[in-house]
Amino acid sequence: MKRDAVAVPSPTAAPTHRARPKAEVEHPVVDLERYVPAFLTWIANKLSRGASQHYLSVFNVGIETWRLLVLLAIEQSISAQRASQIIGMDKASTSRCFKTMQAKGLITIGLDAADGRLRMATLTEKGRELHDQILAIALERERAFLSVLSDTERKTLIGLLRRLHENLPAVEIATQHYVAKRFPGARRRRRVEAEGDSNE
Repeated sequence: MKRDAVAVPSPTAAPTHRARPKAEVEHPVVDLERYVPAFLTWIANKLSRGASQHYLSVFNVGIETWRLLVLLAIEQSISAQRASQIIGMDKASTSRCFKTMQAKGLITIGLDAADGRLRMATLTEKGRELHDQILAIALERERAFLSVLSDTERKTLIGLLRRLHENLPAVEIATQHYVAKRFPGARRRRRVEAEGDSNE
């Protein structure tokens, strides 16, 4: 019995591609090779996770404690509200961390002499010693992290990062305007939820 002939494509023929579904072609996606917030998030998350692992294994404290130790070493005394504003932590997390640090003898907490309603955290000698020990590791991590850059590139990077940080309020304003224009129902939902919470 004669077999059916099988068509063999010519080696010089143009390759044929199945058309992708229309939705896949037109659906917008983030270009992760160029999306700056992604790089900043990845770097921050991985640096924080790596640092926290080492600080926990050596000193039994996490990255949040280290960040607060840094502020306390600079300012001597600081409130939870002020610390949360600088670092970007929520105030409740900052207050919990302060309580843990107080229990370990790293800080003392008392009322501000100028404002008796404000509770201030102050670094103890034990806290200062811990700060100095962790600082050595933190600076080594920074040295290794920036070792791929020249001195000029490092100065440029720091300047750019400072400008980006200072521009964050403008980002929030722009986002609020965009949301108000494109999603006007969101503001009404927030107002209704706030009114509902106040009635409980």
